[in-house]
Amino acid sequence: MIAEYKKAKEKLLTSLDAGCQQFFIKKGYVLENAYCELLSDRLEKAENLFLTLKDNDIRARWAYFMISMIKENIKEYPSYFELRNFLEIDLNIMLHYFKGDYVEKIIRYADFMFTINPEVHKYIGRVFYNNGYIEQGMFFLERAKNYFYHDPELHYLLAYIYYNKNDFQKCEKALNDCLYVLPKYFPAENLLKKIKSTAV
Repeated sequence: MIAEYKKAKEKLLTSLDAGCQQFFIKKGYVLENAYCELLSDRLEKAENLFLTLKDNDIRARWAYFMISMIKENIKEYPSYFELRNFLEIDLNIMLHYFKGDYVEKIIRYADFMFTINPEVHKYIGRVFYNNGYIEQGMFFLERAKNYFYHDPELHYLLAYIYYNKNDFQKCEKALNDCLYVLPKYFPAENLLKKIKSTAV
């Protein structure tokens, strides 16, 4: 049973098909079935399924809110933890399934979500960057820096990107910013040593 569930969930995350959805329906996995409906563009069905779970399931509560952003009809607020735990994951899923219109509608609420979790722009930037949308990723990461400067992980992430682009000057600047916010941050110190040894 567990192996069957894992197989069906893997299909949901990689190559949705009717078989995996039928498994979720048959075995009573309402949350997973709701995601199948969402990814199949049946928003009303997905929303109704999430609604049945949202009072007892934090993931369903988040997904219900996410659909309200897609439908541009927000009725409730997400929590800090919902944004931290699920925003990045679900944006990745949307991009994997070429749901760019959904992603576009969700990120329109970035500044609103920022008021609840100040790391939101970083999450969005990381998703775009990791999916090959470099310019969009950098736009949100730079915006994150302007909105929430005191985030050492953000400065390190920017430094890592600059390092991979061989822009060592910007990389060093980002690392110094990181170490200003959090002195002795080991990953930043380590990468700074690499840059200095390369320059010698």
